Amino acid sequence: MPVPVSAPAPAPAPALEINALQAMCRQVFAFRLAMIALASPSALLNAAPGLGVRLVGAAVVVTFMGSYVLFRDWERFGPLLLRHPSLLAIDTLFGSLLLISAGPDTTLAYVSVCTPLLAGIVYSWRGAAVFASLQSLILLLVHATGPDTQAGVAETAFLPGLCVIAGAVGSSLRTLLLRFGTATTALTATQARLAVTEAVSAERARLAREMHDSVAKTLHGVALAADALAASADATHPNPALIKQQAELVSRSARRAAAESRDLLADLRRETDPTRTTDVLTELAARTGDFTTRTGLPATYHPTGDAPLPPIPPAVARQLLTIATEAMENAHRHASPTHVDVRAGIHDDVLRITVHDDGRGLPPDTTLDQLRQAGHFGLLGMVERAASVGARLDIGRGDHAQGTEVRLELPLAAVTPQSSTGKEAA
Repeated sequence: MPVPVSAPAPAPAPALEINALQAMCRQVFAFRLAMIALASPSALLNAAPGLGVRLVGAAVVVTFMGSYVLFRDWERFGPLLLRHPSLLAIDTLFGSLLLISAGPDTTLAYVSVCTPLLAGIVYSWRGAAVFASLQSLILLLVHATGPDTQAGVAETAFLPGLCVIAGAVGSSLRTLLLRFGTATTALTATQARLAVTEAVSAERARLAREMHDSVAKTLHGVALAADALAASADATHPNPALIKQQAELVSRSARRAAAESRDLLADLRRETDPTRTTDVLTELAARTGDFTTRTGLPATYHPTGDAPLPPIPPAVARQLLTIATEAMENAHRHASPTHVDVRAGIHDDVLRITVHDDGRGLPPDTTLDQLRQAGHFGLLGMVERAASVGARLDIGRGDHAQGTEVRLELPLAAVTPQSSTGKEAA
């Protein structure tokens, strides 16, 4: 059955990187929450009584709750932070109150490093530069006004330098994520185009097989039968019985060509009724008889097996019958046989169809690649048809002393679920 050809719409360019940015921002806020929870008792204890405790307490509540809300529901409140950098600036000022109260030697110092990191992720390098400068200035002021004003230059500049590094890291992560998202989108678009190309190629190959193995071949048979009918009619002593037989063959072949054309169009328009089934064995016997009448090459059909054949969906049956018909046609055109033997039946839950001729057989070491390069697409199409319905196809001498045997084996499990599903739907 043909597969609808459609290109999957690629994901919006910012979707992937936005998800990654959200995850990183949540991790930053989770770290902030942990550090604020650890340092808040020290900040409250070191705060001056009265107004100082109230200010520090308010700072604890604002910074902790802000971080918690953004960590838990970034999808809802994150866009506000993206649109209003001033909110992060206010959070930074409240955090500075805690830092002044608790001191730069507490875990709150690492909360200050999170601010430029977050700014770099959310606002790119400009935001990272602004908030790294602001947070570095606050840290320097805390060191300058703190009780330990004799700290060395290296100790004083450590956290401000770490803020600058964190801002640069955040900005770099944002750039990498954006580039990764763009590359992923481009890859998705390329894969979509490749999928469309492959689907179109597969559909073209399928149509080529259908035209080569069914409609075109049947019409060629109609033309040969019509030529034979014309020759019989122009004979000196026409044989009415022979003319009638040949006219019936032309009629049957023409009806078969019309039916194959309808099936092909139904496939293209996706209007095939899944509840319809085809009697493969009866149709195969009829095609074997028509082959003998049309070509004059004796071909006999023998039913085999010990179990009835379950209903076969038309799409699968058409492939099986086309393979068998193509095998008979190949024998007539290329093998110069004296007889063709066609057998079909159920063997151990497997539908087996064999077409054997007693002709000269295939050349040794023949491969599909060689046939393709030589322009012989009949066997190649047979193999592709068998693969399309989950069947196994063996072409060779088989158990015979000479000639060629085409053996097609289709597990019933590959078709019975479809037929049973069709019955339930009916």
